[in-house]
Amino acid sequence: MEKKTGRIIKVAGPLVVANNMLGSKMYDVVFVSDMKLMGEIIELNEDTAYIQVYEETSGIGVGEPVYQTGYPLSVELGPGLIESIYDGTQRPLDKIYSQVGDFITRGIQTNALDRNKTWKFIPIVKKGDKVSEGDKLGYVQETSLIKHYIMVPPYLSGEVIDIKSGDFKVDDVVAVLKDKDNKNLEINMMQKWPVRKPRPYLEKLPPILPMFTGQRVIDMFFPISKGGTACVPGPFGSGKTVIQHQLSKWADAEVIVYIGCGERGNEMTDVLIEFPELVDPKSGEPLMKRTVLVANTSNMPVAAREASVYTGITIAEYFRDMGYSVALMADSTSRWAEAMREISGRLEEMPGEEGYPAYLAAKIASFYERAGRVKCLASEEREGALTVIGAVSPPGGDLSDPVVQATLRVVKVFWSLEAQLAYRRHFPAISWLNSYSLYIDNIKEYIIKNVSENYFELQNKSMRILEEEAELEEIVRLVGIDALSGNDRLILLVAKMIREDFLHQNAFHEIDTYSRIDKQYKMINVIQYFYTKGKEYLQKGINIVDIENMRVRDRVARMKYTPIENIENIESIKKEIDDEFDELLKKL
Repeated sequence: MEKKTGRIIKVAGPLVVANNMLGSKMYDVVFVSDMKLMGEIIELNEDTAYIQVYEETSGIGVGEPVYQTGYPLSVELGPGLIESIYDGTQRPLDKIYSQVGDFITRGIQTNALDRNKTWKFIPIVKKGDKVSEGDKLGYVQETSLIKHYIMVPPYLSGEVIDIKSGDFKVDDVVAVLKDKDNKNLEINMMQKWPVRKPRPYLEKLPPILPMFTGQRVIDMFFPISKGGTACVPGPFGSGKTVIQHQLSKWADAEVIVYIGCGERGNEMTDVLIEFPELVDPKSGEPLMKRTVLVANTSNMPVAAREASVYTGITIAEYFRDMGYSVALMADSTSRWAEAMREISGRLEEMPGEEGYPAYLAAKIASFYERAGRVKCLASEEREGALTVIGAVSPPGGDLSDPVVQATLRVVKVFWSLEAQLAYRRHFPAISWLNSYSLYIDNIKEYIIKNVSENYFELQNKSMRILEEEAELEEIVRLVGIDALSGNDRLILLVAKMIREDFLHQNAFHEIDTYSRIDKQYKMINVIQYFYTKGKEYLQKGINIVDIENMRVRDRVARMKYTPIENIENIESIKKEIDDEFDELLKKL
């Protein structure tokens, strides 16, 4: 089919307006000018198309051609995704680098999946089998950690009349199906999917399985479930990116998709340098062997931020459909919203709050709603989960910002980062007074069954102590700590232990960077045991100053550094607490 051409009538930054575009559809990909700059139609008015261009438009003028393709912005899905680093429109950055060097030349086009590399395809169905959409035909061992299943594309089904085994390229035919009309359907290892269309599934399941992250403040107080959504807003320097890096490294997910959407280039560089060196704690292999990176940093074209968000989530849905638990990190959705604001302004649309488009909330909601734990499209029983965690960077950390508010209306977990905590070097700087999780009731049954029956009782007691500390701090500021009763000073002491010995976590310490859920439970249990004993012995006449100076507090402070193979030793701290309290009693 020959490409029809339109003609540019206006260029306004990343927005290009062209006429003579009859036959075009919304969200079709077009190539602008003879430089073939990639763009996407975002508005149509008779034969005039408004195009957001995913590359720099300087030097392009009125009268230049616009080439129509007739297909929507799509991603290539198949072996070769894992370990890849893409830009917002799924161009592999390593391929571009080998072609043009350090800077991406405008108009460069390259395949997302390598057409020359061969993969060993191992079939799991045989000739004569009947298969339907989503069924696994075979697999490729993509990396040592990921088995990449080749599935029947959605909306296709039939009888297998030929299936091959051996080494193939992604566009080679590996199976042939005969559909109900006796037509032959050739299936290769790669499928294309339009990014704005969510991939289909059979049924959404309730979020009843927790996704443990190894971060104590998250797992104990504000947990997220598999298939859940979370928002991490915070001002500059409060540790949003570090938290997303930590979750990418340690979260209980099999595949990680990390989108650097408009973040600074050096942060993305950190990811690119760190991730290949990081070792996956479960397998001992490099973390990149289960990671896909989409990098569209702040110095890359503004409009492509939107493409990067949709590219990332479509790749994540594809791995979810194989039955994997996938975690998607978007850092940060504020930059995407800013790109929407710019395009909306160029389109001269009626602005909403703070100049953002009126449809901001709808766009953000449609992105987060693609998360979920689902029954995958297949004739066999198969479950997959896609968890979405988005960082938001409101100006000055202002949580009333429209992007934060629109996000909070959709997500179920809110990890509020505080500059004050970050300045005090308390990381993760998640505020225990402002954050919340709406998944606690959903995952209660799983935690009680698999961790401990009194887990939530300890969680509630600890949270109450932290809240009481916030109230007492006001009194201490006015009249000093000596004016407080022994019980109140004990609350302040235990709250300090919870904050410094439990919630504070060192991302760069080889042991403390990750804390298994059973270790977390033992740690909080010891602190609560200390509190119970402290109250008991205060009534027996022990002085609060003696309790504040107890030697065992050093043991409590060091329990976070206990290696996982020695976590039983944490229990022994209880005996030390008993012994030291008895010593104090004898001195009376």
